Amino acid sequence: MLNLEHYLEILWKKPGALAGSTALEQWRLQGRWVAGYERFWEELRQRHGKQDGTRIMKALMLGRKHEWSRLEEAVSHAVELGCFDVRALQLLLEEDAHEALGNNYLLEIWTLRRYDRPQPQMHEHDRLLREWPGTEVMQ
Repeated sequence: MLNLEHYLEILWKKPGALAGSTALEQWRLQGRWVAGYERFWEELRQRHGKQDGTRIMKALMLGRKHEWSRLEEAVSHAVELGCFDVRALQLLLEEDAHEALGNNYLLEIWTLRRYDRPQPQMHEHDRLLREWPGTEVMQ
């Protein structure tokens, strides 16, 4: 039995090898290649092309750092959200880890209002340009 996990680095160097690999076929037969993975991969290939989309599937390597079951959940959640990005998966996995520790590290959007700043006003700058000798303002 081949384990896809052991071949991930090799398959990313040669992305065309993933689709027809025996290890992938065995994962499918074992039920380890869940529908979320397939949907995520399909969307990546549509957005980034066949080779680059497959290279981005290196996101599966996150299963080594986090539990594979948590990665499956994160991929399924990302697919539900319509988010097809490795960084999004990392955030979802980190969110799960923080929630498991009881920490709510996500900021509520309204708390970011303290960083709001007024947009710059350029009318004073334009007035200086009009008054500058020998220059014309293009409008």
